[in-house]
Amino acid sequence: MIAKMTQYSFLLLHGDKEDFLTRLQELGVVDITRSSKPVDSYSQSLLDNIETMRRDIACAEAGSDPTLQDLLARRDALLHEIAQATPWGEYDRERLAAFGGLHYYCVAAKKFDPAWAERYALQVVEEQDGLVWFVIVGDASGFPVKALPAPQHTPSELEPVLADLENKIEVHKEILKTRKDDIPAMEHHIRSLETELDRYLAGTAAVPAAEDTIDTLVGFAPTENDAAVTAFLDSADVFYLKNEATVEENPPIKFKNNKFVKMFEVLTDMYGRPAYDGFDPTPFIAVFFLLFFALCMGDAGYGLVLILVGLLLKKVPSFKDMAPLVVTLGGATVVVGFFLHTFFSIDIAQWKCFEGIRWLFLPDEIAGYAGGMVLSLIIGVVHLCLAMVVKAVNTVRVNGFAASLGTLGWTLLIVGGVIVGGIALTGVLDAAVTKWIIIALGVISAIGIFPLNDIKRNKLANVGLGFWDTYQMVTGLLGDVLSYLRLYALGLAGSMLGMAFNDMGKMILGDGSNIVLWIPFILLVLIGHTLNIAMCALGAFVHPLRLNFLEFFKNSGYEAAGRKFNPLTSNK
Repeated sequence: MIAKMTQYSFLLLHGDKEDFLTRLQELGVVDITRSSKPVDSYSQSLLDNIETMRRDIACAEAGSDPTLQDLLARRDALLHEIAQATPWGEYDRERLAAFGGLHYYCVAAKKFDPAWAERYALQVVEEQDGLVWFVIVGDASGFPVKALPAPQHTPSELEPVLADLENKIEVHKEILKTRKDDIPAMEHHIRSLETELDRYLAGTAAVPAAEDTIDTLVGFAPTENDAAVTAFLDSADVFYLKNEATVEENPPIKFKNNKFVKMFEVLTDMYGRPAYDGFDPTPFIAVFFLLFFALCMGDAGYGLVLILVGLLLKKVPSFKDMAPLVVTLGGATVVVGFFLHTFFSIDIAQWKCFEGIRWLFLPDEIAGYAGGMVLSLIIGVVHLCLAMVVKAVNTVRVNGFAASLGTLGWTLLIVGGVIVGGIALTGVLDAAVTKWIIIALGVISAIGIFPLNDIKRNKLANVGLGFWDTYQMVTGLLGDVLSYLRLYALGLAGSMLGMAFNDMGKMILGDGSNIVLWIPFILLVLIGHTLNIAMCALGAFVHPLRLNFLEFFKNSGYEAAGRKFNPLTSNK
């Protein structure tokens, strides 16, 4: 849910601004409306220092930096030059100069023609690795091989240079190792610079008044922190006003969710936070993204692998925040994979140990159609109906009942129709009763959809727009429902690919009597399922995200019009 905000307006002397912001930063609960980017040369220099130190930390962690990379590149070039110079051996440049023009060549031994020596002053210098190095003294016009550049150095001249370069590389590697010990101090310094930059940007947001002797600032804090903020302001030498924040003031958005839902706030932030008078979609994303991900993975064995990966991520500092989400996704995949009776692409419904609980497994067919396909469509209908209910409730809350009759009409028609149809399929309602209920829903809904969809607008215009909305709803809703077939398709594709790897492994293993064949069998199955898990995980992340961001958000009327709550704090 969205936390309620209180708006604070501060009036203080210009000279007191820095001290006030420092103390407000220590309080750490007030979001001063400010720029998120540098606004002048000083703030830009702070940001440049932060980015430079981050690059230094990254280089120290990787054990490499541009200087080391340049040294290594120079060493590679030098090794290549030595390799090119070695076949020519050691020579005296002054004595070679006495011969006049020298032309250098290298050809494959099978292409070397001894008859060349009869027409040119040719001398073979070296033969090795199927190659022949030779020189021609004097005129080489008409020679059928392209000449090589003359060697600039002998191997003995290049080896001391290589030794010196190797020494520089080792010294620089030691420097990088030393820098690793400085990473905590650098990270602490980065936090200090970020705190200073944040405070400075908040200061630049102040509006000067009374010939620059007074500054005014506007900030927001969660209403639940009002007592602490008020106590601080009463103790500070500052005049302030406070009032309940309204959507027109564009207050920052802070979510108040439990530990489970909080894991999925990162997904909401990928799309954008809602307006202050909107709704928090994170609880819905938490449930349905989890379900959709598990359906797309569709394998209990793959779920166990994800749990293991999540537990390992806890030991990696840069990924430990993601670990609980990965473990949760893995756990859901285990449960759904068991329901789909699939374990590493093996149908566990055939195992004798599950003979007594096979009723828990999803049937292969439902009403003559693939069970997974029917399940995906049912989930899609429920998801879209929930989106419409959320839209109706939020529209009434924001605009009032009278201004929401159009939305309520569509919600009653579709959601009510789905509920009545579902009950009728169970046999509780007979056909005649179902017919009259559907007619009643249609008549009541039509009143809201057509003449009353906007009570401030002309009724004839409402009817025309009602028909346009009907066309969009019919065509769009059908496509939205069919989009959920991807849940079935992705799960099926992953299962089929896993089965293919299993079958190839069985073909290699045969009857299992040859112990040697177990090695390629294990390697094939291990590598195959690893690749399949990676591809399934990618699809299981992207497509459920799409179903939430596109189908659910569109039908729920969600708009990302808010900004994230970013309090001025020294605890970065």
